[in-house]
This record gives sequence, C-alpha cells and structure tokens, in this order.
Amino acid sequence: MPDLAEAMIFYVVFLFSTTLHEAAHAWAAKRGGDLTAYHGGQVSLSPIPHIRREPFGMLILPLASSLLTGWPFGYASAPYNREWARQHPRRAARMALAGPAANLALVLFAALLLRVGLAAGVIYAPSSIRFGQIAATHLNGLWPGVTFMVGVIFSLNLLLAVFNLLPVPPLDGSGALPLLLSPGATRRYQDFIWTNPAAGLVGLFVAWKLFGVIFMPMFIGAVNLLYPGSAYGMTLGR
Repeated sequence: MPDLAEAMIFYVVFLFSTTLHEAAHAWAAKRGGDLTAYHGGQVSLSPIPHIRREPFGMLILPLASSLLTGWPFGYASAPYNREWARQHPRRAARMALAGPAANLALVLFAALLLRVGLAAGVIYAPSSIRFGQIAATHLNGLWPGVTFMVGVIFSLNLLLAVFNLLPVPPLDGSGALPLLLSPGATRRYQDFIWTNPAAGLVGLFVAWKLFGVIFMPMFIGAVNLLYPGSAYGMTLGR
C-alpha cells in the first residue's frame, strides 16, 4: 500500500495543478472572445466549479487512484464554443496552449523554490531520485513534507505539460496545431476531429505510447538542469 501522507500530497497537487490548467484555458478563451467557460464558472482558481463539471475525473478517480496506487490519475475539461474556434482558430490555439503554459509556470516556480532552498542550505540534491522525490532536507518537523510537496509540484506539472502538449486529439497540442496550419488545412482538421469521436481514442493510445518514450529523457534532463553537475538516471517507480 502507498504511504497515505504522500498519496494525499500527490492528490492535492494534482487538484491544484489541474484547476490552474483549466482556469488558464477558460481565461484565455474569455480573453479571445469566447465566454462559454466563463459563464460556466471555470475562470476560477477554486476547484469547486471544475469538480462540479468533472466530478469523476477531478475527485473520484484521482483520489481513488492516489489512495490505491500512490499516483493520481484523472482528467478535467473547460468548455468552449466550436463555432468561435472555427471563426478564430488562432485564438482557440492560444487557448489550448494556456493550460500547459500554466503547468510549466508551476514547474518554474517549484524549481525556483528548490534553488533558493539549495542556496540557503535547507535542501540538498539526493543521491538518487524518483518521480516526485527530487529533493531532500536535513531538517525535521514540517520540512520533509514541504520538500516532498515542492518536488511533486515540479514533477507532476512537468508530466501534465509534456503529456498535454503532444499534438494528438484530444490533447492541447492538437488544439494548438492551427498555429502551424493554413486556414484551409485548419478547417479540414477541425472538421475531422469534431466529426470522428474515435480520433480521440486513437489519439490517447498514440499519446500513451509516445509519452513513455519522450518523458523520461525530458524529466531526467530537467532534474539535471535543476542541479548543475548532476548526472541522474531514474525510473518512474515509487
């Protein structure tokens, strides 16, 4: 059985990170002229409207998977107007990128905290690392828990950003493709993914296969950048 305290930290970080991700989508859509998510309450850092929209993906599934395996697995969504996306594909593409951008901002924030802690002697680079466990501390009390949480923020948000940026439906990377396509190709692509629900299932399968190949090197590289001079190798196992 997973450690209960660590499992709950993973869930809390997942809930906060996913909330910020969806709120960024909704905010970017509002800025671009689509008020659908705004009227649904998704332009909010409160998890409540996001849980209300996806109770299974935001609450039941990630909480259960955290308690059973130590890993949160879930999903969320922010609604948008497809006609708006058709008329303003580049605005819709920026909306798609806003979610992963929010996750990358949290990665940078966690990295800054870890670097400050390292400079202050509060934390140190451990001899080995695992997903979420990328820093250690000599201090007692709340410090081990806080250090672990910051490591989880770094790790989990890097995972969310990389996964969602894969350019396959229904992920955000697919929604950003109009920035690279011609107007005609964009319309054909939108029509294809909106009229073929199976494209999303195929896309998730492809994303799962691709993710296993690309995430590990990116994660190792990110942690080695965090600790200059280190040469970590790691697994996702806990």
